[in-house]
Amino acid sequence: MKLNQYIDHTILKPTTLLADIEKLCSEAISYQFAAVCVPPNFVKQAKALTQGSNVKVATVIGFPFGYSAVEAKIAEIVLAIVDGADELDVVCNISAIKNKDYIYLANEINHIMPIIRSKHKVIKVIIESGVLTDEEIIACCDIYGAAGIDYLKTSTGYAEKGASVYAVQLFKLHLPQQVQIKAAGGIRDYAFARELVDAGATRLGCSAGVGIVAGTPAGDTGY
Repeated sequence: MKLNQYIDHTILKPTTLLADIEKLCSEAISYQFAAVCVPPNFVKQAKALTQGSNVKVATVIGFPFGYSAVEAKIAEIVLAIVDGADELDVVCNISAIKNKDYIYLANEINHIMPIIRSKHKVIKVIIESGVLTDEEIIACCDIYGAAGIDYLKTSTGYAEKGASVYAVQLFKLHLPQQVQIKAAGGIRDYAFARELVDAGATRLGCSAGVGIVAGTPAGDTGY
């Protein structure tokens, strides 16, 4: 299995330097990763650095807690698209999930989707599965599956628990077939990455991508 094709090579730490982005993009091109995932303020630079390659540029919206207003998320999405983003990793309102305000969640995604689709971009919705109950995860699968998103994503990497094989399996069981799964947060070695893919993940968000494809453990330095 060529895990490089599954990896969103990621750096999202608040102290990110332009030199970090240059290194990230260079590695993504060298290892033929699926995408780089960068802070919104580095989308333009990442797009320029990956020009001419097959590496997509992803960024985050409402990151990392998801509780900004939908109008703010829409503004972030529009700006990211203008800057050249191919894929948008949107954090849903985690507080709304915990309060079981599923009408809010449906309204939020239904305002976002027309913009994404009109610009032919990819949307990954992050639900922070590590802090959710099975019931909450299943409700999210129902809402976002019905909305027609491209990927449901396990984690931001900022909660106390990141990706898990169990969460990926639960996603797989309850999502429509056309909705793919991105696992992210705490993926530091080849063995765990392979487990997640075997469970049904089709993308892996991690900063340790180079170490993973080399088959060796590596530190997780920003995701």
